Amino acid sequence: MATETQTQRQEAATKAAATRKRTAAKRSASRTKASATQTRTAARGTARAARGTAAEASRAANRRADAATSGLEALVRRAERTVVLIPVGAALEARDAAINTVRTYTRRRSARQELNRFERRGEKALKRR
Repeated sequence: MATETQTQRQEAATKAAATRKRTAAKRSASRTKASATQTRTAARGTARAARGTAAEASRAANRRADAATSGLEALVRRAERTVVLIPVGAALEARDAAINTVRTYTRRRSARQELNRFERRGEKALKRR
C-alpha cells in the first residue's frame, strides 16, 4: 500500500471538515425548524385561548352592563372589566410575541440573520472575558 502524501492528507482533512460543517448546518436547520413548529403550535393554542377569553369577557361585560345602573354599580363594573381585560391583553401580547418568533425562524433569511446576530453577540461576550 502506498503512503499518502501530505497533499492527499490535507485534501482528506478538508473534505472531512466540509462534511462535518454540512452535517452541523443540517442539524442546526432541523432544530430551528422544530423550534419554529413548536412555537407555532404554542401560538395557535395561545390565540385559541385568547379568543375564548375575549368572548367570555364580552359576554360577561354585556351581562354586567344590563345589571348595573347606579353610580356605585358602574364603578364596580368598570373595575371588574379591568380585571377581565388585563388577562386578555396579556394573552394577546403573548400570542403576538410567539407569532413574531415563528415568523423570524420560519423564513430562512431572517433565521440566518438572527442566528448570526446570536453568534456575534456570543463572540463579543467571549472577547470581553
